[in-house]
Amino acid sequence: MPIRLLMGNEAIALGALAAGVSVAAGYPGTPSTEVLETIAKELDRHAKTGIYVEWSVNEKAALEVAAGASYTGARTLVTMKQVGLNVASDPLMSLAYIGVKGGMVVLVADDPGPISSQTEQDTRTFAKYSKLPCFDPSSPEEAYQMIQDAFELSEELRTPVLFRPTTRLCHATAPIDVQDVWKTVNPEGFIKDPKWVIFPRLSVKAHAELEVRNRALSKQLSDYKFNSVEGRSEAFGIATGGVCYAYVKEALKRLGAEWVRVLKIATPFPFPQPLALDFIDSVERVFVVEELDPVIERELLYLAGSSGRTLDICGKEITENLPASGEYTVEMLTEKIAAYLGLPYEVPQAPILPPLPVRPPVLCAGCPHRASFYAVKKAMSGKKSVFCGDIGCYTLGNALPLDMVDTCLCMGAGITIAQGIARAQADTTAFAFVGDSTFFASGITGIINAVYNKNDIVLIVLDNRITAMTGGQTHPGIGKTLMNQPTAALNIPAILRSVGIEPRVVNPLNLGEAIAAVKAAAAESGVRAVVFEYPCVNVEKPSGTVSVNTDKCTGCGLCRREIGCPALKIGEKAEIDGSLCTGCSLCAQVCPFDAIN
Repeated sequence: MPIRLLMGNEAIALGALAAGVSVAAGYPGTPSTEVLETIAKELDRHAKTGIYVEWSVNEKAALEVAAGASYTGARTLVTMKQVGLNVASDPLMSLAYIGVKGGMVVLVADDPGPISSQTEQDTRTFAKYSKLPCFDPSSPEEAYQMIQDAFELSEELRTPVLFRPTTRLCHATAPIDVQDVWKTVNPEGFIKDPKWVIFPRLSVKAHAELEVRNRALSKQLSDYKFNSVEGRSEAFGIATGGVCYAYVKEALKRLGAEWVRVLKIATPFPFPQPLALDFIDSVERVFVVEELDPVIERELLYLAGSSGRTLDICGKEITENLPASGEYTVEMLTEKIAAYLGLPYEVPQAPILPPLPVRPPVLCAGCPHRASFYAVKKAMSGKKSVFCGDIGCYTLGNALPLDMVDTCLCMGAGITIAQGIARAQADTTAFAFVGDSTFFASGITGIINAVYNKNDIVLIVLDNRITAMTGGQTHPGIGKTLMNQPTAALNIPAILRSVGIEPRVVNPLNLGEAIAAVKAAAAESGVRAVVFEYPCVNVEKPSGTVSVNTDKCTGCGLCRREIGCPALKIGEKAEIDGSLCTGCSLCAQVCPFDAIN
């Protein structure tokens, strides 16, 4: 078993391959994205056949593809981030009742902070809601082994199993012993059976069976090797799980308090009650350390109360010793645990450093979305308009000086939010911005809704030929799959025509044409569309840069104030940062003095 330095997501991918995964599907979403990318790379590296991996159009589609494969007995993996679980929850809730045949693991990467997400929702809570087992690894090494255990449990119980890493684990690295030989699972094939068709009578029976199963599983998981109690103190205890376990261990080491009794929860649902009750009986006080929802704390409060045990439990639910939101750090927990234990601890004084330069998130230099937003802004200057945005790089269009995203809710919602605004505020031109990947993921439904209900909106499709925000993954409009196989490149203008919309297709970097197209669309009624087509700067590399004619430049700063490109520097005269400039020429078209060439 060679030792490899692996990121958490890479370890999860290799663990899934070691477990014999046959079909893997998902939708890109930080911090989960690298799992499927690693599987695809490993297949190519080993010239392995018989294993299939895909970027699905969205999480719902991915989960349903995996479910179908699992019905045949194949082992399957589905990957997404926590907000993607919302999209996949419809089939997942029914699948909890229907069950599977081959092991099926649904990896949902949570994002405390949040660092790159709309929400901080906690998949452990969803596990209890859906009544599905959940694994919560605390390190990349543990994740490698634990996902193999998750496949085994899924197949044993014939149920989907949730696997919940968080951002710090997904992107941390560690040396891991990995298997060179992957397990081979030969599916039995799909066997026709009435159980695969969900009906109310079946659901009632399945629900009752789930409740019995989970009570038994609670006892079984108390003996699971990654659920543990360690330390010898009879007074102080700490209950924790996931990456917080690593933080707690580091904090106790710093405090010289490794004698503290620690309950580690690796399976937050079903909660390992017998193990937790033994822990409760061995201590007088418990400090619960967990990011996001107080899942462990609530279980301990319930167990103590229902069993008549007297125990001082503190955390975030009642005592508010720890914040209920945001990401934790070792430094913060060391201070909190020291206070809980009554140990002296001097918070280290941070070195005095000069303030870092302010670096707000901005669209890249040369990003075609900047030109698209600017064209719409100029076309609608002085007119009553609202600009409904969406999830992706183009959310950054909300920043000054563009200020072109008035709403952003979730993927695909900009299109339907615009419809609601148009209905309630008829004197306003409602624009809906959507990227090419989001168009396929969840935009088409809203577009059809607008056409069917004779709505009055302007759809702006920002087609930069890639799923840019999550690192440049393919989508149905690219013509290539995750496994590098050529495929049909779906044409967005053709799809719009098929539902009755005749779009205007424009290069946004031709500013005059772009403004004219928006003005023409805004002057019409019904559902109309402008498709701005130009590749992301990470897809097609720039061929040169623009330059400033200092004799003509007045130093007015208009170029910077209007478009906010990070390649533009304004002093007495405009300057171009050649290391950033892509030669897109938008600034040259904005300059009123013809000073940029």
